[in-house]
Amino acid sequence: MSTRRLFLRGALGGAALTATHTALAAERVRPGSLLGLPEPVLQNTPDTQAPLTPPNGRPYRPVLTLNGWTLPWRMRDGVKEFHLVAEPVVREIAPGMKARLWGYNGQSPGPTIEVVEGDRVRIYVTNQLPEVTSVHWHGQRLPNGMDGVSGLTQPAIPVGQTCVYEFVARRPGTFMYHPHADEMVQMAMGMMGFWVTHPKQPHPHIAQVDRDICFLLNAYDIEPGASTPKVNTMLDFNLWTWNSRAFPGIDSINVRQGDRVRIRIGNLTMTNHPIHIHGHEFEVTGTDGGPVPKSARWPEVTTDVAVGQMRQVEFIADELGDWAFHCHKSHHTMNAMGHNVPNLIGVKQDDLAREINRLVPGYMAMGETGMHEMAEMEMDLPDNTLPMMTGTGPFGPIGMGGMFTTVKVRKDQPPASHPDGHKDPGWYRHPKGTVARLVGEGETLPDATRAPASPHTGHAPPVGGEVELTVRKPGHHGHMDHGQH
Repeated sequence: MSTRRLFLRGALGGAALTATHTALAAERVRPGSLLGLPEPVLQNTPDTQAPLTPPNGRPYRPVLTLNGWTLPWRMRDGVKEFHLVAEPVVREIAPGMKARLWGYNGQSPGPTIEVVEGDRVRIYVTNQLPEVTSVHWHGQRLPNGMDGVSGLTQPAIPVGQTCVYEFVARRPGTFMYHPHADEMVQMAMGMMGFWVTHPKQPHPHIAQVDRDICFLLNAYDIEPGASTPKVNTMLDFNLWTWNSRAFPGIDSINVRQGDRVRIRIGNLTMTNHPIHIHGHEFEVTGTDGGPVPKSARWPEVTTDVAVGQMRQVEFIADELGDWAFHCHKSHHTMNAMGHNVPNLIGVKQDDLAREINRLVPGYMAMGETGMHEMAEMEMDLPDNTLPMMTGTGPFGPIGMGGMFTTVKVRKDQPPASHPDGHKDPGWYRHPKGTVARLVGEGETLPDATRAPASPHTGHAPPVGGEVELTVRKPGHHGHMDHGQH
């Protein structure tokens, strides 16, 4: 992390806010007061940073932001003061690709803000974007004038100027922040961040956990070879990311066997995401509306996170291994995938490939047997472009991209409070005889079981042979005028 002084341009209107200021609307800060602002802290690495142990204020167990970090604060007259800088940033999506985004304090998403229920917070927001902005504190109970909707609850923050928001964190929970100014552009460019309010005392619906991890779901449409998102895209995104990282750039979640693990997820994409874990069951214990009473929970292995929603899931990590954790929409676990690629499974392309190679040397015909070969081949790609499927595990290509990572459960993983508590332990070493294997020579296989005969054809489908396709036309049901009912 680093800090810097900012040169803020322009004459700024409004009154300087002091620690005792009680106005109910966000205000600009006068130039004369800028020397009193907390210095902005920046982060330029995409690696997951260690949780920030609170140096002052009410104690709490900090969260770990996957491929992110927590914003430090300054205590001033009993108020927690933060400084967010809205600015253009460069974010590594995964090794081999960087994107030109907009974010906060050097990163997209911006840093996580952690406070405790009952804390009075003061957040200075400096606008270093090329257009006006604002910040909405998604899910918070606060005075209307602090809600951050430009034109409705406050004037937009002009370029080069600083606005201050001040309110009390009234309820514990999982929240986020994002603009409500030119929202289509600014959120599509990556402007968002996580917010966690910890309970000030034991809560009947909030358990103590050993690991507390958070991240945001976001998506981008970046042409191969380009680096800036297409902000007008509505549905056809080609990069599905967690905290603006795509697999294999998403760090693994590393826990100790027996840990109670809480994962907080926020969705700021344009579609829903069924988030799925392998090897364990979880319960949804909270939303951006607050903690879920225990009587309203049930076990799941997949939970759908809709647009603009937060979901907080908890499970006991009692199964050793490297467990997949991903969005269950299959095209969300791929990178830079075109949506107009034809399905060529079963289509012989040898003659076509020979003809094309005369014109385009090195052309490879693909898709005849599926697309997994793309995870195994080294293909020439435009600069700054990720392969569609990438990442290698202990047994070869994983064939995944996008919204995918692993939860690594180990007996000897240090506790979360240890300096190495979140260190990647490497690949799991499976006990002998516990890995799926190829059938050996001389082993006897059970007979293949044939499906029953079709009631329409009287024939059973062949095993391993050609499939006979038949068409059954609808029967005659008399004359019907479909325009009259």
